[in-house]
Amino acid sequence: MKVEKGLLYSNDHEWVKVEGEEAYIGISDYAQDHLGDIVYVELPDVDDELAKEDSFSAVESVKAAADVYIPVSGKVVAVNEALEDDPALLNADPYANWIIKVALTNKADLDELMTSEDYEKFLAEEA
Repeated sequence: MKVEKGLLYSNDHEWVKVEGEEAYIGISDYAQDHLGDIVYVELPDVDDELAKEDSFSAVESVKAAADVYIPVSGKVVAVNEALEDDPALLNADPYANWIIKVALTNKADLDELMTSEDYEKFLAEEA
């Protein structure tokens, strides 16, 4: 399982890449691997206000469907529209293909996330 360095992770297998007051959010390699071939990604609307742990997306694969939960509070400023036409991008490279970009409304939420090293330990315990 690939774990990208420099990102933060939730125990629900979402990743967060912080850039100033904004953050990109996607699913981890572990999540996409366990879902299998992804065939559909539901995207929220720009300007949606999301509280930490709200479900903001649904990802469907040939074998399962899963909600995606936001690990930080924020306002959606962009969605990755490429996923509407090609949801399998999440399988190809889940770290290059983010789902949403948010303006952070509570940066303290970041303190509760795992570093890449912590996430690797978390995955080892799940195996």
